Amino acid sequence: MRDAYIVQSIRTPGCKQNRGLFNQTRPEELISFIMKEAVERTKNLSPEDLEDVMLGCAFPEGEQGLNLGRIAAKMAGFPDKVSGAVVNRFCASGLEAISLAALRVQAGWSEVTIGAGVESMTFVPMGGNAPRPHPEYSQTNPEMYISMGVTAENVAQRYNVSREDQDKFAVASQAKAARARDNGLFTEVVPTPAFKYVPQADGTYKKEEFIVEHDDGIRESTVEILGKLRTVFSAVGSVTAGNSSQTTDGAAATIIASKEKCDELGLEPIAKFVSYATVGCKSDEMGVGPRYAIPKVLEQAGLSIDDIDIYEINEAFASQALYSIRELGLDNYMDRINIHGGAIALGHPLGCTGAKLTATCLANLKEVNGKYGIVSMCIGGGMGAAAIFEKI
Repeated sequence: MRDAYIVQSIRTPGCKQNRGLFNQTRPEELISFIMKEAVERTKNLSPEDLEDVMLGCAFPEGEQGLNLGRIAAKMAGFPDKVSGAVVNRFCASGLEAISLAALRVQAGWSEVTIGAGVESMTFVPMGGNAPRPHPEYSQTNPEMYISMGVTAENVAQRYNVSREDQDKFAVASQAKAARARDNGLFTEVVPTPAFKYVPQADGTYKKEEFIVEHDDGIRESTVEILGKLRTVFSAVGSVTAGNSSQTTDGAAATIIASKEKCDELGLEPIAKFVSYATVGCKSDEMGVGPRYAIPKVLEQAGLSIDDIDIYEINEAFASQALYSIRELGLDNYMDRINIHGGAIALGHPLGCTGAKLTATCLANLKEVNGKYGIVSMCIGGGMGAAAIFEKI
């Protein structure tokens, strides 16, 4: 197969569900903006060069419903010939979209594609607006439908991940994110227009635009402060709001092109898509997914843990991230893992997360002058996913 090259990868800030700066900004506005911005920031590329959009979204309903991949492409001003689709692998949807977009290029089906992700957890909350589990199957297999927070408690209890260690991990994530924000290290973040509806004297509302420049969920804390929080999913558990990911709104986009098209247009690749792997695990401990997906993708690529310079391991919960890190023997590589914080500080906008972490991974590879980066996450329902990127 042909090589697939990444020529652009950016994201919006991540903003807290309901209480954040995107709480009146529809998901179509977020994703159409970041896709348009990705094209405009790519030297020598025009919308006419695009062929297809693969868009990750974990709950494609309501404002995120219909075929948002196609709708967002048109809202971004792309020509009619640019097709689009929505893909759902829950928490890995954005990474799945990038992988499928890259696969189209590798297979020779497309020359230039976009892999992207979006989730507005304000407009479409966790679980969607009308979940309807199968009545008989849910009686015999309830683990397929249980809260991901419960699975995080299962991981903590089964594999002895202490409350103190989870809180320490969370505090470190927040501190790294705050330091990166204050020092301008989130180079993948694009200032993004947001909207609010302001009451007018005549009883109507005026839609006003403002710009969001930073992730708005970063909240520095201490182990002592987090230790006072009540558990959320079990009365005698250890998982709290402080050591869990934030529910978040956001969007991200990555542009992928063939070598032939890069040469023809004069595009400058920033990375090469190397490999992608998914794997299933027990549904009631879905958080262990990275522990299995990372070795699988490394074997596919003929690489080892030592070869990886940047790890972006999604912090759905501190318990599952810590378990995966320990089981993989990454304890001695903490300076390569989520170097600017993770989802505990920056949020987990479900279907966007894989695309968001890809942009972060590539920016961080450039910062540390590394060669290989991994993006990995656990997935609701009991799965893990991981992709490898090589900096050009």
